[in-house]
Amino acid sequence: MAQAHGQLGDATLDVDPILLASAWAAMQELLGAGLCRAYHDVSDGGALVAALELGWASGLGVELGPVHAADALPTLFAEEPGALLAVAPADLAAVKAVLERHHLTAATWHLGSVRADRRVRVLDGDDAALLDTTLTALRARWSSVTHAIARRRDDPACADEEHAARVDDAAPGLTAHVPFDPADDVAAPMIARGARPRVAILREQGVNGQVEMAVAFTRAGFDAVDVHMSDLIDGRHTLTDVHGVVACGGFSFGDVLGAGRGWAMSILHNPRARAALEALWARPATFTLGVCNGCQMLSHLRALIPGAEAWPSLRRNRSEQFEARLSLVEILPSPSLFFAGMAGARLPIAVAHGEGRAELADGAQPLVAARYVDGAGRVATTYPANPNGSPGGVTAFTTADGRATIMMPHPERVIRTPTLSWHPAEWGDDSPWLRMFRNARAWLG
Repeated sequence: MAQAHGQLGDATLDVDPILLASAWAAMQELLGAGLCRAYHDVSDGGALVAALELGWASGLGVELGPVHAADALPTLFAEEPGALLAVAPADLAAVKAVLERHHLTAATWHLGSVRADRRVRVLDGDDAALLDTTLTALRARWSSVTHAIARRRDDPACADEEHAARVDDAAPGLTAHVPFDPADDVAAPMIARGARPRVAILREQGVNGQVEMAVAFTRAGFDAVDVHMSDLIDGRHTLTDVHGVVACGGFSFGDVLGAGRGWAMSILHNPRARAALEALWARPATFTLGVCNGCQMLSHLRALIPGAEAWPSLRRNRSEQFEARLSLVEILPSPSLFFAGMAGARLPIAVAHGEGRAELADGAQPLVAARYVDGAGRVATTYPANPNGSPGGVTAFTTADGRATIMMPHPERVIRTPTLSWHPAEWGDDSPWLRMFRNARAWLG
């Protein structure tokens, strides 16, 4: 604000350590009692900016005031240590009691309230509006510099699509639809028998998703075995004692040769590793899963995997950027053993890749198991709902017998609901994504 007005100012920010400690203690009590609906510090833009950011996140408008015109700038834009706290009207008395108990009454004041619409109003002492506009208009102004930078740095069309989505009042945001009970453990009868089939968690130099993947399969009733590519190449492991092999996410060989290609070459040009995998794929009671970098790698091996000949190659994202975000996918009807009973589900999932755009060979018709969709359930054709630009939003593929499945998003990272940055409030600890790992255990019987 000082820069915008050409002012250097003559007062520095300060903090009272006693007040700061009291504020910390009060917040812990409020959080523990469930009395805090939202919280945002004011240190980057002041109280008005904090209120706007809460509004953009929630879709709710705000009404602030009364603020006298002469005091508007220091009241709304001061960046001294402080926070904006949102509480339910029914909880206001209880919140004030906590603040008083921590000697914070003199350091707090009622700044305003939320609105059910998307308007932003700042009223002066006479109820006249110092500011009266919409969240959308301010969001467009707020994002204009980011948009301009993205158009120069990234794919310009993607930058335009993201900016349009950001200021679209009709966009529903992330949603979810689960046509099955996530708490229903379809693997429980098999686990009760005491047998824990072995699954090879395959990794290569640069792979980093093996621990989460091992946890997912262990939770589903498997004995997860760590198998490095050097184990196959040197003959220390032949995969003869496992019922499945899983290629994990990460950045094998730093993706220097492109999406998973270096990892695939370490198999194609090493007779022992190739023979071990081909022997496993020839056994009918085995399964294969590839996620992210593992999906890319297995796509390069499609000529070796029965029924995978039509799988696509994975190319650089249309956005020209590494995409790490929570995206929405729809599970489609397919023979994939991993998605049994999950067709029609619309679920949030973690995405983290730079090369996930599916490129289909001429005439190829792969069996699609999942695709990106928007919050209304429509096929995602624009960025960022479609994070990589794959045609028709396709992002998971399987074989006719359903034994082999590859996908770019990371289900193993979100088998527990708390690891999702957004989820419906009614979901329990097990997220719906745990079902696909339980399906694999149920399929083995």
